[in-house]
Amino acid sequence: MSREYPERPMVGVGVVVWRDDKFLLIQRGKPPRRGSWSLPGGAQELGETVRETAAREIREETGVEIEVKALIDVFDTIARDDEGRVRLQYTLIDFTAEWRSGEPVAGDDAMGVRWAGLDEIEGYDLWKETARAIRMSAASR
Repeated sequence: MSREYPERPMVGVGVVVWRDDKFLLIQRGKPPRRGSWSLPGGAQELGETVRETAAREIREETGVEIEVKALIDVFDTIARDDEGRVRLQYTLIDFTAEWRSGEPVAGDDAMGVRWAGLDEIEGYDLWKETARAIRMSAASR
């Protein structure tokens, strides 16, 4: 299914991965928002649960192994073209997870990867829902 002008929403999974008091961010290597900082994650594949998607995407993008802990929230993003048609639509499911092993290295869809603290969150120009997910995750730990 095409990501632009899809027949139905795409399901994406994002993960707030914690290691002590730091969370993991990736610098996006592909559109949309190439070059911006975000949570690691990606599209769910056929036959995969959303929790399996979370673990696989973190492994592929960062080389880190995680333990998925809890659902944070579900976010919808819909972009329409000038004629009002849905150009992009994602249902984004965000989880909290704990780091288990591995040192983060930018993988297949990432230009960069790093651990950040809550006191640094404003410096990354994150999408408002990403920042909200991180804060919600921190509050529930």
